[in-house]
Amino acid sequence: MAGKRGPKIIDGKKISAAIRAELKLEVEALKKKKIVPGLAVVLVGEDPASEIYVRNKRRTCAELGIASFSYDLPASTTERKLFNLIKKLNEDPKVHGILVQSPLPRHIDEDKMLEHINPDKDVDGFHPTNVGRLLTGNEGFVSCTPAGCQELLLRSGYDPAGKHVVIVGRSNIVGKPAAALFVQKAAGANATVTVCHSRTRSLSAITKQADILIAAIGVPQFVKSRMVKEGVIVIDVGMNRIEDKTRKSGTRLVGDVDYDGVSKKARAITPVPGGVGPMTIVMLMKNTVKAARRLSGK
Repeated sequence: MAGKRGPKIIDGKKISAAIRAELKLEVEALKKKKIVPGLAVVLVGEDPASEIYVRNKRRTCAELGIASFSYDLPASTTERKLFNLIKKLNEDPKVHGILVQSPLPRHIDEDKMLEHINPDKDVDGFHPTNVGRLLTGNEGFVSCTPAGCQELLLRSGYDPAGKHVVIVGRSNIVGKPAAALFVQKAAGANATVTVCHSRTRSLSAITKQADILIAAIGVPQFVKSRMVKEGVIVIDVGMNRIEDKTRKSGTRLVGDVDYDGVSKKARAITPVPGGVGPMTIVMLMKNTVKAARRLSGK
């Protein structure tokens, strides 16, 4: 049983604040060497959720002393214009990291866009070169949400080494890179990894084997208590808005895990909100500082 006190709450706000404090010191040290880490954030169109994410990223840059370069383009922007901007940012020595916020308007090919970004400035970790580097265990940028999941586990005292990590979801943003990350022969990894998805047969039989369960399937409260074993450690990547007439807004945020049920069996669990969410932005900042060090030879 999780015990009378309930599970340990893996607090993403607290852990991300600790990483921010470390990064602030790193940025100050780089500035003494005349290096100012710089992140260019490109927003195409007026997607409300994207606007919020971008605002948060720019605010975090300001807090940490990272130079932020903002490019807000209309939804009518052509592929050629966007690709020309990326080329300019690739060549700009003040810019160490480039992030193009998704989703993009339908007329812009996201895969083609990613391939235009210099892999050494791809702080989102989505360029095929960085995906390949992750898979082969070579130095590169790991996409921010899986990297954040790993930090949450390690900083909470849950080393994945030798554990069975079950990932529910196979997206290019979370599921696949998380599988590649945790299976590596490296510190913070060395796990046995199983990836489940919408076509997996006997899903509950597999999720019940998880020592560490990472839920990233994009379905509200999908993982139920009956699908996990006692003492499981749960990382809930989901962020879903559902109807709740008891709230003034009429909605509330929930994860991909049925928190009330699963938390009764879990040894540790991330809340939603306040779990994985705060980690994604701080890992982007960590990648930007890493890019500044690498590109400047420091």
